[in-house]
Amino acid sequence: MYTSPQSEQFHQQVRSKYHLYNSVFITLPFDAIDNTGALLPLFSEACAKGLQQQMTPIAIVTSFAAKYLERSDAETVVPLLFRFIQYVERQIVLFDAIEDAAFSSLNNLEGTGSLREIKERCDTAERQQQLQEFLQRFRVRTVLTAHPTQFYPGAVLGIITDLTEALRQNDLHQIEQLLAQLGKTRFIKKEKPTPYDEAVSLLWYLENVFYSTTGLILQNLYATSHETDLQRQPVIQLGFWPGGDRDGNPFVTPEITLQVAQRLRTSILKCYYNDIRKLKRKLTFTEVDVIIAKIEQQLYRSVFYSQGELYINLPELIADLQAIKSVLIEKHQALYLDEVQMLLWKVQTFGFHFASLDIRQNSAIHNQVVDAVVRHLGQNAYAEGDEKFKIDQLAAVRGKVHSSDFESPIVMQTLASIEAMQTIQNQNGELGCNRYIISNNESALNVLETLAMFRWVGWENPSVDIVPLFESVDDLQQAASIMEQLYLHPEYQVHLERRHKTQTVMLGFSDGTKDGGYLMANWSIFKAKEAITGMSRKYGIEVIFFDGRGGPPARGGGKTHKFYASLGSGIEHKEIQLTVQGQTISSNFGTLDSCRFNLENLLSAGISNGLFAQKQNDLTDTDKAIIDELAQLGYEKYLAFKNHPQFIPYLEQRSTLNYYAKTNIGSRPAKRKAAAQLDFSDLRAIPFVGSWSQMKQNVPGFFGVGTALHAFEKAGRWDEVQTLYKHSLFFRTLLENSMMALAKSFFPLTQYLQHDPIFGPFWELIYEEFLLTKKLLLKIAGHQELMENYPEGIASIKMREEIVLPLLVIQQYGLMQIQQIREGKGEVTWLEIYEKLVIRSLFGNTNASRNSA
Repeated sequence: MYTSPQSEQFHQQVRSKYHLYNSVFITLPFDAIDNTGALLPLFSEACAKGLQQQMTPIAIVTSFAAKYLERSDAETVVPLLFRFIQYVERQIVLFDAIEDAAFSSLNNLEGTGSLREIKERCDTAERQQQLQEFLQRFRVRTVLTAHPTQFYPGAVLGIITDLTEALRQNDLHQIEQLLAQLGKTRFIKKEKPTPYDEAVSLLWYLENVFYSTTGLILQNLYATSHETDLQRQPVIQLGFWPGGDRDGNPFVTPEITLQVAQRLRTSILKCYYNDIRKLKRKLTFTEVDVIIAKIEQQLYRSVFYSQGELYINLPELIADLQAIKSVLIEKHQALYLDEVQMLLWKVQTFGFHFASLDIRQNSAIHNQVVDAVVRHLGQNAYAEGDEKFKIDQLAAVRGKVHSSDFESPIVMQTLASIEAMQTIQNQNGELGCNRYIISNNESALNVLETLAMFRWVGWENPSVDIVPLFESVDDLQQAASIMEQLYLHPEYQVHLERRHKTQTVMLGFSDGTKDGGYLMANWSIFKAKEAITGMSRKYGIEVIFFDGRGGPPARGGGKTHKFYASLGSGIEHKEIQLTVQGQTISSNFGTLDSCRFNLENLLSAGISNGLFAQKQNDLTDTDKAIIDELAQLGYEKYLAFKNHPQFIPYLEQRSTLNYYAKTNIGSRPAKRKAAAQLDFSDLRAIPFVGSWSQMKQNVPGFFGVGTALHAFEKAGRWDEVQTLYKHSLFFRTLLENSMMALAKSFFPLTQYLQHDPIFGPFWELIYEEFLLTKKLLLKIAGHQELMENYPEGIASIKMREEIVLPLLVIQQYGLMQIQQIREGKGEVTWLEIYEKLVIRSLFGNTNASRNSA
């Protein structure tokens, strides 16, 4: 059997090392672990063989206990399963660290998609000047969100970092010590994290990864262009949602928002201070020594001896660094100039805000707030009017209010969030908090009323972008006409003039896949982008698209940079903005190497599309008609599936859906409303996608794709989709990401449901679509195995699945026991314990799903 060089490299750099260090880990003497380390490999083998033999999870655990334990009663077995979970969680951390240490060996940091490669292309094509001009207007903004798809405590993140470095150095003594530390470090908290906790957790990545990586990228990017001053907004920006994302999270208060903004400022000043201290040891010569000492003292006081006061402002810091540069050039042969220049680029990029804190709230909440405000202002006629009346009369609703004027917490806090934005801008600069995102945006009125709220609290000319978020299939289809209404509205025209005729529009993937299935969600977003681009160009507005792409394909992720490289000329592409979350942050941006690699890939995708693609990625009318038809076929299949009478009961009774709120992973409730009855529209996308992922079924990433392709095959039109796959990078990337969702599915885990008297036919329905999709995606790609063109990627997935298999089986075991108790076939006293088993395994699986979700 042929083994690719990439697979062999993965085997040498990752798999072999994992087995070596795991053998060390398993033999470490931990308190209260007993013989867990010796039993876990046996249990893992029992899980694999049992599933091959189509045994149920209960049968697997029972058989294992009978063979290897002195007693096989629940009092003996269940505590051991809890210890297995603890062990596997730590094995995953070890595997993460080994993969991170091997990243530069497994990925060519100077190859395709790197800045070096794109600059060489520009040099060959003699487009150096075009590149410099393009970089003046192009930006990449990665926005870190607190969506709970991974939540390691800071202590564990620190261990991963130290372990990664020890593995790189092959320091066996340090590795053993860190593994021992790992075994004794708590992975979970008994209490839910607050939004502030989530912010602090993600700040670790800003301080330890993004800060340094951005400086290196800017140095590489501008080294040959002689660019020494970022005249416009910097080419790399960071966004931040923890502490500002109020949508569905009552725990994000205005006070939390202000605390997070203050922590962001303190963190970036501390980064500058650390860099200044290093420079001070080098800049020991005349004149510059005085300036650098002054900066150090001012930053020190601002960070460590301050109740919020600043002893140096941003213009002063930039001016001082510029002064140091001038003296170095004029009097000291430019000694250490590069290091001063790198710090200056960082300061110009991160300012005193580090990352822009976005505020987000749902339009349904705004409806309550606006109604309360206009009635407070005595405008009852407005409150009772229809949408057209409100749009026409909104400008006439005048008056001032303060958040303290209202007793309703939701009204008071929504208005106080706007007041907080103004405070943050005064403290951290405009980029500190200058975007207000409206979730579930369904009309132009949603945007206009949000703008009016700024006016009502006294911010007449807000230096804020109002960002509508279109998520559902219907809203995406109406998005362009909604934007036209806004572009024609006199008051909004004035606002756009203040915002340099630039409009940001956010498009959400997760709720799109939940609403319309994989093909329809992706295609609806593509069409919405084209339509909004055309409408914006018509009115002379520069539109910027902000994508809620998430992590796995079901949340719009996958090979993200390929999507951006595939956009045709009909879609505005002067900026790439996307959310990153949970396992996407740790896997794609968790180390200096991976962060540099993935940021450079995004930059390269934008540059390539802007300078080289021209119209080669444009879809023809025929192409669009084919994808339209495929999306409609997939949508109809998914809609019938979603409307199946067993759809909600299956998720409630056979998945982990009801346990997400109990995991203490994230601060946000699992549902938008607290009603006992599960309403599909109130279900958040994270638990929805996550529940399918925990079952290893990954429905949102593939369901309907096979049916759509099969319809073309049956109609004798296979050549049409095959040709489209070969020449369209967009379509190929769309299907490749669906292949990834299939590759991360594992139906033997839940095959026992095939015989379930209630849900057996429903499970079969899912499995049949999985098999059909797999068969036709392999056919269209010409592959024998899924993801065979990404050998190191599939090798990583398979390895991770091997490690996490015991967790998956334990979770299904717990779910089966709970179901039996509810059916009167088990002891009720054990119900709470089995629920805890499911929750703990859910937590472990979530943290383990770096690339398996």
